[in-house]
Amino acid sequence: MPRLIVLLLWMVSFAPLHAQESPFTGLGVTLGAPATSESPRQELPPAPPAEADTVEPVAGQAPPFDYSVNLRSNVFGAQLFTGSFARAGATRFNPDYAVAVGDRIQVRFWGGFDYDALLEVDPKGNLFLPHVGPVPVLGVRNQDLQRVVESAVARVFRANVYSYATLAAAQPVRVFVGGNVNRPGLYNGTSMDSLLHYLDQAGGIDAERGTFLAVQVKRGETVRAEVDLYDFLLEGRMPLVQLADGDVIFVPPRRATVLVDGLVENAKRFEFRDGAFTVDELARLAKPKAQATHVRVVRNSGSIRNVEYYPLAEGAGITLNGGDELVFTADKKPGTITVRVEGEHQSAQEYVLPYGTRLGELLPRIEFSERSDSGSLQLFRDSVRLRQKQMLDTALKSLEAAALTARSGTSDEARLRKEEAELLLAWVDRARDVMPLGQVLIASAEQRDSLLLENGDVLRVPKRDGLVLVSGEVLFPNAIAHDTSLALEDYVQRAGGYTQNADVARIVIAHRDGSFDEFKGRGSLFGREKTLVVIPGDEILVLPKIDVKSRQIWKDMTQILYQVAVSARVVVSM
Repeated sequence: MPRLIVLLLWMVSFAPLHAQESPFTGLGVTLGAPATSESPRQELPPAPPAEADTVEPVAGQAPPFDYSVNLRSNVFGAQLFTGSFARAGATRFNPDYAVAVGDRIQVRFWGGFDYDALLEVDPKGNLFLPHVGPVPVLGVRNQDLQRVVESAVARVFRANVYSYATLAAAQPVRVFVGGNVNRPGLYNGTSMDSLLHYLDQAGGIDAERGTFLAVQVKRGETVRAEVDLYDFLLEGRMPLVQLADGDVIFVPPRRATVLVDGLVENAKRFEFRDGAFTVDELARLAKPKAQATHVRVVRNSGSIRNVEYYPLAEGAGITLNGGDELVFTADKKPGTITVRVEGEHQSAQEYVLPYGTRLGELLPRIEFSERSDSGSLQLFRDSVRLRQKQMLDTALKSLEAAALTARSGTSDEARLRKEEAELLLAWVDRARDVMPLGQVLIASAEQRDSLLLENGDVLRVPKRDGLVLVSGEVLFPNAIAHDTSLALEDYVQRAGGYTQNADVARIVIAHRDGSFDEFKGRGSLFGREKTLVVIPGDEILVLPKIDVKSRQIWKDMTQILYQVAVSARVVVSM
């Protein structure tokens, strides 16, 4: 006995750093050395968090695929493969799953005989049970597994022994993915992982070469299944294909395609099977919007492009060919338009009018109040706002090009040009964010009543508030009560006066009705002060000083400043 104790102490002193199991564990002895300053215990570092849009690489495999290629594709179905299916998840067994070699089954006996173990189906397809022997389970459906095991146990144990069997884990398999995929190869998984799991690991189907309509699962020379991924994308149907080690997922070449654009929910490139393919069949895939009424078909016949135009009602008789391009359009005049009346009035704010209604037909229906400024009616129109924005963007692009292509004679001048160009480009970026109001000048128009209204027009009735707005390059932009005794300079002084960046010779007075007055030169400003009448509702915009070396850029800047001030009532400071 003393020799045994000495032996145990000797083994403890020479034990490895980390505790491990030993045949002496039953004696209450733990093999391991305590952590000391000379032999510190090594702690395992925490696992790094997995990235949301990447797949962790498996040992011996290539790095994760760049799924952004699929996201940028215009092929319908390419966005299916983003790496989400490639991540390993918890296995779920369907009742029709057939037990395969390598599957692990949890078996429990209780009653007269106790037994609990995780058994593996051997290469012959048997499950070896103690006192029972081999039980054939290869190909048995999951829902029948309990009955098969129970019957085998009942032949040996006549009474007082009960059994329970359940599928615990599917067989690990390696599946070949080939054909027209982004990254062909051999990929790991289980026999219950879906087809999408292996395709996703392979980077998905090559959108420019592979088919989404007939993905094949092969075992040897036999095609066991053919899966149409459009069924999954459009209807959520995905057949459960049980895979075995060495199976091949093969993606054949892409079939004929058509490109769809316009008023559809799915503006993509669609693939169709061989044979006749009509516009009606395509519409079920592309899902046209409610306002779509017609379809334009561009036939690609080599270098010749023929255009055909049909109503959607004739879609069943329009046959499509590979390479055709379709655009769904709305070719129907609106029956009614909607015009909104805002501001100071006592009538309805929303009017649904027949298409082709003129402004003179709407005005008698508006009930003005004593506070309404009916002489300065304002009309705002989306189409005008977009045209104003396009003109502003064009002018800014021209200014940007002039700043970038300005020539210099010396190195010092080149450095100054560079600094000046940087300031101009920063100002151009701020000016691009300005959105014009889209106001139409109607107050002084002789044919105002004959102006056709458009859908979405906004007619605003200003309020007689007796205020004059002063903004731009003044110290305290403010609203000032109108006073007939005050001149332009007086309003500016009541707003704190000019800033150091103000161009005192360039001022815009914007009137409520959309018109404006522009003053150039100090002499003209002070010479016309006595004749100038600032009326209630006017907005005085003091423009900034322009300090550039190039005369052409100075002219462009001046034009754009006035354009922004008039169309958007905004002063963009330098």
